[in-house]
Amino acid sequence: MIRRLDKRDHEACLRLLKTRPAENLFIIGDIESYGYEQEFQKLWGEFNENGELIAVLLKFEENYIPFATDSFNAQGFAEIMSIDSAFKMMSGLKEITEQIEPFLNQSYKRKRQTHYAKCTKLNVDAFNIDFSNIQQATPEDAAALVELLTSVPEFGDSTTTLERKHRELKDGSSRSFFLKVDGKMVSTASTAAENSMSAMVVGVATLENYKKKGYATKCMLRLCSQLLYEGKELCLFYDNPEAGAIYKRIGFEDIGFWMMYTYR
Repeated sequence: MIRRLDKRDHEACLRLLKTRPAENLFIIGDIESYGYEQEFQKLWGEFNENGELIAVLLKFEENYIPFATDSFNAQGFAEIMSIDSAFKMMSGLKEITEQIEPFLNQSYKRKRQTHYAKCTKLNVDAFNIDFSNIQQATPEDAAALVELLTSVPEFGDSTTTLERKHRELKDGSSRSFFLKVDGKMVSTASTAAENSMSAMVVGVATLENYKKKGYATKCMLRLCSQLLYEGKELCLFYDNPEAGAIYKRIGFEDIGFWMMYTYR
């Protein structure tokens, strides 16, 4: 049986989602931020014959994210999405989204697959690393961070603005660490979509003339060690195998593929 979820289902919902906190980063974060009663955010759940919640479908504006730990009613989730005139996107773990895709009435215009990796323990002993030249960003560092990111070709299409970066650093939904050389910010690593259980590592960047010196790795290690100390699982997306190799040396492990569909 599939039905809408409300705050009375919160405990059961989190119990299911926290079985894989990194994989459910977005769903957990959106529930913690906006709950179950917002017009732009709705949740549905599938219950088995014993009344246990076995699958969740989140709608956040035009995007839907499904999650299940085992077999679930993919056709039922697809029907909910198909009758929504606002539906334009679906994202989630490949093994889940690929079950829903055949049942959707809409045809997609773009389908993107990225590696999804998570970290629960560092392979490197961060306590033996000198982090004295690594600083944690404050809202006053927002302008320098945005300037650094927009100077790196890989982040040329980034939607990060000064106002957004300043807000995220101020409200704690994101944190950043950076390294300066001769007073100039040259490398950084940040988080996004932080919640009580997990966080996503993003914005790992170094200016061209300062690459291959281990600066980004050092920023990442400082960031990751702090988050892991707080008991959070870490996750990230990557396309570049070279970057993936660096992440795996630190302690990230592939957990599958994350799919992003855009529909007509």
